[in-house]
Amino acid sequence: MVKKYTSMAYAKADDMLFGNSKYPVKAGLGLEIGAGYTTPELNYAPRPQAGKSKDKLIKEYERITTDAMARMVQIGAPSIVLETEHVEQMSNNPDWGGAVAHAQKTIMEEYHDEYGIKCALRHTIGDIREDRDYLQLRGDKYTTFMEAFEQCAQNGADMLSVESMGGKEVFDYSILRNDTAGILFGIGVLGSMDMEMIWSDIADIAKKNGVVAAGDTDCAQANTAMFIAGGLLDKNLAHTTAIVARAISASRSLCAYEAGATGPGKDCGYENTIIKSISGVPIAQEGKTSTCAHSDVMGNLTMQCCDLWSNESVEYHGEFGGTTVQCWSETLAYDCSMMNTALKLGKGKDLRDILTLSDKYRDPQGYVLAYDNAYKVGQAIAKDGNNNYLRSKNAAIECCNIVEEGINSGKLRLTRFETNALAKVKADLVALTDDAEKFMSESLTKYKQEVAVFRPENYGL
Repeated sequence: MVKKYTSMAYAKADDMLFGNSKYPVKAGLGLEIGAGYTTPELNYAPRPQAGKSKDKLIKEYERITTDAMARMVQIGAPSIVLETEHVEQMSNNPDWGGAVAHAQKTIMEEYHDEYGIKCALRHTIGDIREDRDYLQLRGDKYTTFMEAFEQCAQNGADMLSVESMGGKEVFDYSILRNDTAGILFGIGVLGSMDMEMIWSDIADIAKKNGVVAAGDTDCAQANTAMFIAGGLLDKNLAHTTAIVARAISASRSLCAYEAGATGPGKDCGYENTIIKSISGVPIAQEGKTSTCAHSDVMGNLTMQCCDLWSNESVEYHGEFGGTTVQCWSETLAYDCSMMNTALKLGKGKDLRDILTLSDKYRDPQGYVLAYDNAYKVGQAIAKDGNNNYLRSKNAAIECCNIVEEGINSGKLRLTRFETNALAKVKADLVALTDDAEKFMSESLTKYKQEVAVFRPENYGL
Protein backbone atom coordinates (compact mmCIF):
# COMPACT_ATOMS: atom_id res chain seq x y z
CA MET A 1 0.00 0.00 0.00
CA VAL A 2 1.34 3.41 -1.00
CA LYS A 3 0.66 6.18 1.53
CA LYS A 4 1.56 9.65 0.25
CA TYR A 5 3.06 12.40 2.42
CA THR A 6 0.96 15.57 2.66
CA SER A 7 2.61 17.21 5.68
CA MET A 8 6.08 17.85 7.07
CA ALA A 9 7.79 15.67 9.68
CA TYR A 10 9.42 18.70 11.30
CA ALA A 11 7.66 21.85 12.51
CA LYS A 12 10.54 24.00 11.26
CA ALA A 13 13.82 23.64 9.40
CA ASP A 14 15.90 24.42 12.48
CA ASP A 15 14.70 21.17 14.08
CA MET A 16 16.69 19.11 11.56
CA LEU A 17 20.16 18.02 12.65
CA PHE A 18 22.77 15.39 11.87
CA GLY A 19 22.55 12.20 13.91
CA ASN A 20 18.90 12.77 14.74
CA SER A 21 15.80 11.68 12.86
CA LYS A 22 12.14 11.60 13.79
CA TYR A 23 11.97 7.87 13.10
CA PRO A 24 15.27 6.11 13.95
CA VAL A 25 15.94 2.71 12.40
CA LYS A 26 17.36 -0.31 14.23
CA ALA A 27 19.48 -2.52 12.00
CA GLY A 28 22.11 -5.21 12.22
CA LEU A 29 24.14 -5.78 15.35
CA GLY A 30 23.24 -3.25 18.04
CA LEU A 31 23.03 -0.30 15.66
CA GLU A 32 20.35 2.40 15.72
CA ILE A 33 20.48 4.98 12.94
CA GLY A 34 19.29 8.53 13.54
CA ALA A 35 19.00 7.96 17.29
CA GLY A 36 21.33 10.71 18.53
CA TYR A 37 24.63 9.82 16.88
CA THR A 38 26.15 9.53 13.41
CA THR A 39 27.82 6.43 11.98
CA PRO A 40 30.27 6.06 9.09
CA GLU A 41 29.00 4.14 6.08
CA LEU A 42 31.82 2.69 4.02
CA ASN A 43 31.24 1.97 0.35
CA TYR A 44 33.70 0.07 -1.87
CA ALA A 45 34.12 -1.81 -5.12
CA PRO A 46 36.09 -4.98 -5.84
CA ARG A 47 38.94 -4.96 -8.32
CA PRO A 48 37.78 -5.93 -11.84
CA GLN A 49 39.68 -9.22 -11.89
CA ALA A 50 37.85 -10.36 -8.75
CA GLY A 51 34.62 -10.68 -10.72
CA LYS A 52 35.90 -13.51 -12.89
CA SER A 53 34.41 -16.17 -10.61
CA LYS A 54 32.07 -16.46 -7.66
CA ASP A 55 34.82 -17.74 -5.36
CA LYS A 56 37.20 -14.91 -6.26
CA LEU A 57 34.49 -12.34 -5.63
CA ILE A 58 33.62 -13.79 -2.23
CA LYS A 59 37.30 -13.78 -1.22
CA GLU A 60 37.63 -10.14 -2.30
CA TYR A 61 34.68 -9.07 -0.18
CA GLU A 62 36.00 -11.06 2.76
CA ARG A 63 39.27 -9.09 2.53
CA ILE A 64 37.37 -5.81 2.22
CA THR A 65 35.18 -6.58 5.23
CA THR A 66 38.03 -7.78 7.43
CA ASP A 67 40.19 -4.77 6.59
CA ALA A 68 37.41 -2.29 7.36
CA MET A 69 36.26 -3.93 10.58
CA ALA A 70 39.83 -4.30 11.86
CA ARG A 71 40.61 -0.63 11.22
CA MET A 72 37.47 0.50 13.03
CA VAL A 73 38.43 -1.53 16.09
CA GLN A 74 42.03 -0.31 15.90
CA ILE A 75 41.01 3.35 16.16
CA GLY A 76 38.20 2.78 18.66
CA ALA A 77 35.30 3.65 16.37
CA PRO A 78 32.03 2.61 18.06
CA SER A 79 30.01 1.82 14.92
CA ILE A 80 30.18 1.20 11.18
CA VAL A 81 27.86 0.41 8.29
CA LEU A 82 29.27 -1.43 5.29
CA GLU A 83 27.51 -0.87 1.99
CA THR A 84 28.04 -3.36 -0.79
CA GLU A 85 26.87 -1.95 -4.10
CA HIS A 86 26.48 -4.94 -6.36
CA VAL A 87 28.66 -5.43 -9.37
CA GLU A 88 26.53 -6.79 -12.19
CA GLN A 89 27.53 -10.41 -11.58
CA MET A 90 25.99 -10.30 -8.10
CA SER A 91 22.57 -9.07 -9.21
CA ASN A 92 22.35 -11.03 -12.47
CA ASN A 93 23.29 -14.14 -10.45
CA PRO A 94 21.38 -13.67 -7.18
CA ASP A 95 23.12 -16.57 -5.46
CA TRP A 96 26.43 -14.69 -5.87
CA GLY A 97 25.02 -11.69 -4.03
CA GLY A 98 23.61 -13.93 -1.31
CA ALA A 99 26.93 -15.71 -0.87
CA VAL A 100 28.80 -12.41 -0.56
CA ALA A 101 26.29 -11.13 2.01
CA HIS A 102 26.70 -14.31 4.06
CA ALA A 103 30.50 -14.11 3.98
CA GLN A 104 30.51 -10.45 5.00
CA LYS A 105 27.98 -10.84 7.79
CA THR A 106 29.89 -13.77 9.28
CA ILE A 107 32.99 -11.59 9.65
CA MET A 108 31.00 -8.67 11.04
CA GLU A 109 29.38 -10.91 13.65
CA GLU A 110 32.82 -12.06 14.79
CA TYR A 111 33.99 -8.47 15.32
CA HIS A 112 30.76 -7.51 17.04
CA ASP A 113 30.92 -10.49 19.39
CA GLU A 114 34.58 -9.98 20.29
CA TYR A 115 34.85 -6.18 20.42
CA GLY A 116 31.27 -4.92 20.81
CA ILE A 117 31.37 -2.71 17.71
CA LYS A 118 27.88 -1.82 16.46
CA CYS A 119 27.56 -2.63 12.79
CA ALA A 120 25.17 -3.31 9.94
CA LEU A 121 25.42 -4.48 6.33
CA ARG A 122 23.60 -2.72 3.49
CA HIS A 123 23.36 -4.40 0.10
CA THR A 124 22.44 -2.20 -2.85
CA ILE A 125 21.15 -4.35 -5.67
CA GLY A 126 22.09 -3.29 -9.18
CA ASP A 127 19.16 -2.23 -11.36
CA ILE A 128 19.67 -4.85 -14.03
CA ARG A 129 16.34 -4.20 -15.76
CA GLU A 130 17.69 -3.41 -19.20
CA ASP A 131 18.90 -5.09 -22.34
CA ARG A 132 21.38 -3.65 -24.81
CA ASP A 133 19.08 -1.00 -26.25
CA TYR A 134 16.06 -0.64 -23.97
CA LEU A 135 15.03 -0.46 -20.36
CA GLN A 136 13.16 -3.63 -19.45
CA LEU A 137 11.54 -2.56 -16.20
CA ARG A 138 8.98 -5.37 -16.16
CA GLY A 139 9.09 -8.98 -17.33
CA ASP A 140 11.80 -11.63 -16.93
CA LYS A 141 14.47 -9.22 -15.71
CA TYR A 142 12.16 -8.09 -12.92
CA THR A 143 11.97 -11.61 -11.52
CA THR A 144 15.77 -11.86 -11.32
CA PHE A 145 15.94 -8.34 -9.87
CA MET A 146 13.60 -9.25 -7.00
CA GLU A 147 15.34 -12.58 -6.43
CA ALA A 148 18.58 -10.66 -5.84
CA PHE A 149 16.89 -8.78 -2.98
CA GLU A 150 15.49 -12.03 -1.62
CA GLN A 151 18.84 -13.80 -1.60
CA CYS A 152 20.62 -10.94 0.16
CA ALA A 153 17.84 -10.59 2.74
CA GLN A 154 18.00 -14.30 3.51
CA ASN A 155 21.78 -14.46 3.78
CA GLY A 156 22.87 -11.61 6.00
CA ALA A 157 22.11 -8.19 4.53
CA ASP A 158 20.50 -5.98 7.17
CA MET A 159 19.36 -3.22 4.81
CA LEU A 160 18.19 -3.35 1.20
CA SER A 161 18.64 -0.52 -1.31
CA VAL A 162 18.81 0.15 -5.04
CA GLU A 163 19.61 3.00 -7.40
CA SER A 164 16.63 2.55 -9.70
CA MET A 165 16.50 3.76 -13.29
CA GLY A 166 12.83 4.34 -14.07
CA GLY A 167 12.33 7.34 -16.35
CA LYS A 168 15.97 7.53 -17.40
CA GLU A 169 15.37 7.02 -21.11
CA VAL A 170 13.19 10.14 -21.33
CA PHE A 171 15.37 12.10 -18.91
CA ASP A 172 18.58 11.43 -20.87
CA TYR A 173 16.94 12.65 -24.07
CA SER A 174 15.54 15.74 -22.35
CA ILE A 175 18.53 16.88 -20.30
CA LEU A 176 20.68 17.06 -23.44
CA ARG A 177 18.07 19.33 -25.04
CA ASN A 178 17.23 21.50 -22.01
CA ASP A 179 13.68 20.17 -22.31
CA THR A 180 12.15 21.10 -18.95
CA ALA A 181 8.89 19.23 -19.48
CA GLY A 182 10.80 16.09 -20.40
CA ILE A 183 13.00 16.34 -17.31
CA LEU A 184 9.88 16.66 -15.18
CA PHE A 185 8.15 13.79 -16.97
CA GLY A 186 11.17 11.47 -16.75
CA ILE A 187 12.00 12.05 -13.09
CA GLY A 188 8.77 13.21 -11.48
CA VAL A 189 6.19 11.10 -13.31
CA LEU A 190 7.76 8.01 -14.89
CA GLY A 191 10.42 7.64 -12.20
CA SER A 192 7.81 7.95 -9.46
CA MET A 193 5.56 5.33 -11.07
CA ASP A 194 8.42 2.84 -11.24
CA MET A 195 9.48 3.60 -7.67
CA GLU A 196 6.03 2.90 -6.29
CA MET A 197 5.99 -0.49 -8.01
CA ILE A 198 9.43 -1.74 -7.04
CA TRP A 199 9.45 -0.43 -3.48
CA SER A 200 6.13 -2.05 -2.64
CA ASP A 201 7.75 -5.36 -3.60
CA ILE A 202 11.10 -4.64 -1.89
CA ALA A 203 9.29 -3.66 1.31
CA ASP A 204 7.38 -6.96 1.23
CA ILE A 205 10.64 -8.91 0.86
CA ALA A 206 12.24 -6.98 3.71
CA LYS A 207 9.27 -7.53 6.01
CA LYS A 208 9.14 -11.25 5.23
CA ASN A 209 12.83 -11.65 6.08
CA GLY A 210 12.96 -9.32 9.08
CA VAL A 211 15.35 -6.82 7.51
CA VAL A 212 15.17 -3.12 6.64
CA ALA A 213 13.82 -1.72 3.37
CA ALA A 214 16.20 1.23 3.40
CA GLY A 215 15.83 3.55 0.41
CA ASP A 216 16.65 4.64 -3.12
CA THR A 217 18.34 7.57 -4.86
CA ASP A 218 17.88 9.42 -8.12
CA CYS A 219 21.48 8.75 -9.06
CA ALA A 220 20.45 7.76 -12.59
CA GLN A 221 18.97 11.19 -13.31
CA ALA A 222 19.63 14.01 -10.83
CA ASN A 223 23.23 12.90 -10.29
CA THR A 224 23.68 12.68 -14.04
CA ALA A 225 22.59 16.32 -14.27
CA MET A 226 24.95 17.27 -11.43
CA PHE A 227 27.90 15.54 -13.10
CA ILE A 228 27.19 17.07 -16.52
CA ALA A 229 26.97 20.48 -14.84
CA GLY A 230 30.38 19.86 -13.27
CA GLY A 231 32.34 22.63 -11.57
CA LEU A 232 32.43 26.40 -11.74
CA LEU A 233 34.38 26.45 -15.02
CA ASP A 234 32.05 24.05 -16.85
CA LYS A 235 29.21 25.11 -19.14
CA ASN A 236 27.92 21.83 -20.50
CA LEU A 237 24.78 22.26 -18.40
CA ALA A 238 23.70 25.16 -16.22
CA HIS A 239 23.93 24.49 -12.50
CA THR A 240 20.53 26.15 -12.15
CA THR A 241 19.08 23.48 -14.44
CA ALA A 242 20.83 20.74 -12.48
CA ILE A 243 19.38 21.89 -9.16
CA VAL A 244 15.87 22.02 -10.62
CA ALA A 245 16.33 18.37 -11.63
CA ARG A 246 17.49 17.66 -8.07
CA ALA A 247 14.42 19.32 -6.55
CA ILE A 248 12.18 17.20 -8.77
CA SER A 249 14.15 14.11 -7.74
CA ALA A 250 13.13 14.58 -4.11
CA SER A 251 9.52 13.98 -5.12
CA ARG A 252 10.61 10.81 -6.91
CA SER A 253 12.90 9.39 -4.21
CA LEU A 254 10.24 10.07 -1.59
CA CYS A 255 8.11 7.37 -3.24
CA ALA A 256 10.26 4.64 -1.69
CA TYR A 257 9.22 5.69 1.82
CA GLU A 258 5.60 6.07 0.76
CA ALA A 259 5.69 2.46 -0.46
CA GLY A 260 7.17 1.00 2.73
CA ALA A 261 10.87 1.89 2.99
CA THR A 262 11.96 3.26 6.37
CA GLY A 263 15.43 4.65 5.69
CA PRO A 264 18.29 5.18 5.93
CA GLY A 265 18.24 6.81 2.50
CA LYS A 266 21.09 6.13 0.09
CA ASP A 267 24.26 8.21 0.31
CA CYS A 268 24.34 9.59 -3.24
CA GLY A 269 20.84 11.02 -2.92
CA TYR A 270 21.79 14.67 -2.56
CA GLU A 271 18.03 15.24 -2.36
CA ASN A 272 17.92 13.47 1.01
CA THR A 273 17.76 16.58 3.21
CA ILE A 274 14.51 17.48 1.43
CA ILE A 275 13.23 13.95 1.96
CA LYS A 276 14.16 13.98 5.65
CA SER A 277 12.23 17.22 6.15
CA ILE A 278 9.05 15.59 4.82
CA SER A 279 9.37 12.01 6.07
CA GLY A 280 11.57 12.18 9.17
CA VAL A 281 13.49 9.06 8.10
CA PRO A 282 17.25 8.81 8.73
CA ILE A 283 19.49 9.53 5.74
CA ALA A 284 22.96 8.72 4.47
CA GLN A 285 24.92 11.48 2.75
CA GLU A 286 28.23 11.94 0.99
CA GLY A 287 30.33 15.00 0.25
CA LYS A 288 33.96 15.85 0.91
CA THR A 289 34.64 12.23 1.78
CA SER A 290 33.49 11.09 -1.67
CA THR A 291 36.31 12.78 -3.57
CA CYS A 292 37.68 9.28 -4.15
CA ALA A 293 34.67 8.80 -6.47
CA HIS A 294 33.71 12.25 -7.78
CA SER A 295 33.82 15.98 -7.12
CA ASP A 296 30.97 18.23 -6.02
CA VAL A 297 30.50 21.85 -4.92
CA MET A 298 28.94 21.23 -1.49
CA GLY A 299 31.27 18.83 0.28
CA ASN A 300 30.74 20.21 3.80
CA LEU A 301 27.11 21.24 3.47
CA THR A 302 25.85 17.71 2.91
CA MET A 303 26.90 16.72 6.44
CA GLN A 304 24.29 19.10 7.86
CA CYS A 305 21.52 16.56 8.49
CA CYS A 306 23.18 13.19 7.82
CA ASP A 307 22.72 10.15 10.04
CA LEU A 308 25.19 8.01 8.09
CA TRP A 309 28.26 9.66 6.51
CA SER A 310 29.60 7.96 3.39
CA ASN A 311 32.49 7.99 0.92
CA GLU A 312 30.32 7.10 -2.14
CA SER A 313 32.67 4.33 -3.36
CA VAL A 314 36.33 3.44 -3.69
CA GLU A 315 38.06 0.59 -5.50
CA TYR A 316 39.78 -1.84 -3.16
CA HIS A 317 43.56 -1.59 -3.43
CA GLY A 318 46.60 -0.54 -1.44
CA GLU A 319 47.50 2.99 -0.31
CA PHE A 320 50.36 4.27 1.88
CA GLY A 321 48.06 4.23 4.92
CA GLY A 322 46.66 0.76 4.35
CA THR A 323 44.06 -0.48 1.91
CA THR A 324 41.57 2.03 0.54
CA VAL A 325 38.76 0.72 2.73
CA GLN A 326 40.92 1.18 5.81
CA CYS A 327 41.91 4.74 4.86
CA TRP A 328 38.44 5.94 3.94
CA SER A 329 36.63 4.23 6.82
CA GLU A 330 39.03 5.97 9.21
CA THR A 331 38.38 9.36 7.61
CA LEU A 332 34.63 8.83 7.86
CA ALA A 333 34.90 7.68 11.46
CA TYR A 334 36.76 10.82 12.55
CA ASP A 335 34.16 13.04 10.85
CA CYS A 336 31.46 11.17 12.75
CA SER A 337 33.42 11.50 15.99
CA MET A 338 33.48 15.28 15.48
CA MET A 339 29.73 15.41 14.84
CA ASN A 340 28.95 13.16 17.79
CA THR A 341 31.11 15.24 20.12
CA ALA A 342 29.33 18.40 18.96
CA LEU A 343 26.01 16.74 19.81
CA LYS A 344 27.20 15.74 23.28
CA LEU A 345 28.46 19.26 23.99
CA GLY A 346 25.20 20.84 22.87
CA LYS A 347 26.98 22.42 19.89
CA GLY A 348 25.36 20.32 17.17
CA LYS A 349 23.43 23.16 15.58
CA ASP A 350 26.51 25.40 15.65
CA LEU A 351 28.51 22.79 13.73
CA ARG A 352 25.59 22.16 11.38
CA ASP A 353 25.42 25.86 10.51
CA ILE A 354 29.18 26.12 9.99
CA LEU A 355 29.08 23.17 7.60
CA THR A 356 26.10 24.63 5.76
CA LEU A 357 27.40 28.18 5.46
CA SER A 358 30.82 27.04 4.26
CA ASP A 359 29.20 25.95 0.96
CA LYS A 360 25.79 27.63 0.81
CA TYR A 361 26.75 30.54 -1.44
CA ARG A 362 29.30 28.70 -3.58
CA ASP A 363 26.76 27.44 -6.11
CA PRO A 364 22.98 27.36 -6.64
CA GLN A 365 22.92 23.63 -5.91
CA GLY A 366 24.29 24.04 -2.40
CA TYR A 367 22.10 27.09 -1.88
CA VAL A 368 18.88 25.17 -2.51
CA LEU A 369 20.03 22.08 -0.59
CA ALA A 370 21.00 24.09 2.52
CA TYR A 371 18.63 22.76 5.17
CA ASP A 372 16.56 25.95 5.49
CA ASN A 373 15.87 26.07 1.75
CA ALA A 374 15.56 22.29 1.43
CA TYR A 375 12.74 22.54 3.96
CA LYS A 376 10.93 25.01 1.68
CA VAL A 377 11.18 22.57 -1.24
CA GLY A 378 9.79 19.89 1.07
CA GLN A 379 6.80 22.09 1.88
CA ALA A 380 6.15 22.59 -1.83
CA ILE A 381 6.11 18.82 -2.34
CA ALA A 382 3.86 18.11 0.64
CA LYS A 383 1.34 20.75 -0.47
CA ASP A 384 0.18 18.48 -3.32
CA GLY A 385 1.65 15.29 -1.91
CA ASN A 386 -1.01 13.01 -3.39
CA ASN A 387 -0.18 13.96 -6.99
CA ASN A 388 3.26 12.98 -8.29
CA TYR A 389 3.11 15.44 -11.18
CA LEU A 390 1.91 18.49 -9.26
CA ARG A 391 4.29 18.00 -6.36
CA SER A 392 7.24 17.59 -8.74
CA LYS A 393 6.24 20.76 -10.57
CA ASN A 394 5.81 22.57 -7.24
CA ALA A 395 9.30 21.50 -6.15
CA ALA A 396 10.82 22.76 -9.39
CA ILE A 397 9.10 26.15 -9.22
CA GLU A 398 9.97 26.60 -5.54
CA CYS A 399 13.57 25.77 -6.40
CA CYS A 400 13.59 28.56 -9.00
CA ASN A 401 12.04 30.98 -6.51
CA ILE A 402 14.69 30.14 -3.90
CA VAL A 403 17.54 30.76 -6.35
CA GLU A 404 15.97 34.05 -7.43
CA GLU A 405 15.72 35.13 -3.79
CA GLY A 406 19.39 34.32 -3.31
CA ILE A 407 20.35 36.37 -6.35
CA ASN A 408 18.20 39.31 -5.25
CA SER A 409 19.74 39.24 -1.78
CA GLY A 410 23.17 39.78 -3.32
CA LYS A 411 24.59 36.74 -1.53
CA LEU A 412 24.29 34.25 -4.40
CA ARG A 413 26.25 35.54 -7.39
CA LEU A 414 25.66 33.81 -10.72
CA THR A 415 26.88 34.32 -14.28
CA ARG A 416 24.63 35.43 -17.12
CA PHE A 417 24.77 31.86 -18.45
CA GLU A 418 23.24 30.63 -15.18
CA THR A 419 20.60 33.34 -14.81
CA ASN A 420 19.48 32.94 -18.43
CA ALA A 421 19.09 29.19 -17.91
CA LEU A 422 17.13 29.81 -14.70
CA ALA A 423 14.77 32.21 -16.47
CA LYS A 424 14.14 29.67 -19.24
CA VAL A 425 13.44 26.81 -16.85
CA LYS A 426 11.05 28.88 -14.75
CA ALA A 427 9.18 30.15 -17.81
CA ASP A 428 8.85 26.56 -19.05
CA LEU A 429 7.49 25.42 -15.69
CA VAL A 430 5.00 28.26 -15.30
CA ALA A 431 3.65 27.50 -18.78
CA LEU A 432 2.88 23.87 -17.90
CA THR A 433 -0.67 22.79 -17.19
CA ASP A 434 -1.91 22.03 -13.67
CA ASP A 435 -3.92 19.12 -15.08
CA ALA A 436 -1.90 15.96 -14.41
CA GLU A 437 -3.90 13.83 -16.86
CA LYS A 438 -3.43 16.37 -19.64
CA PHE A 439 0.31 16.54 -18.95
CA MET A 440 0.54 12.74 -19.03
CA SER A 441 -1.38 12.49 -22.30
CA GLU A 442 0.65 15.19 -24.03
CA SER A 443 3.95 13.80 -22.76
CA LEU A 444 3.16 10.26 -23.85
CA THR A 445 2.32 11.47 -27.35
CA LYS A 446 5.44 13.63 -27.59
CA TYR A 447 8.04 11.25 -26.20
CA LYS A 448 6.72 8.12 -27.92
CA GLN A 449 7.41 9.97 -31.17
CA GLU A 450 10.72 11.56 -30.20
CA VAL A 451 12.46 8.99 -27.97
CA ALA A 452 13.04 5.76 -29.87
CA VAL A 453 13.91 3.78 -26.73
CA PHE A 454 10.87 4.91 -24.71
CA ARG A 455 8.45 2.04 -24.15
CA PRO A 456 5.31 3.05 -22.21
CA GLU A 457 4.64 -0.59 -21.33
CA ASN A 458 7.61 -0.37 -18.94
CA TYR A 459 5.33 1.75 -16.78
CA GLY A 460 2.10 -0.16 -17.30
CA LEU A 461 0.87 2.49 -19.75
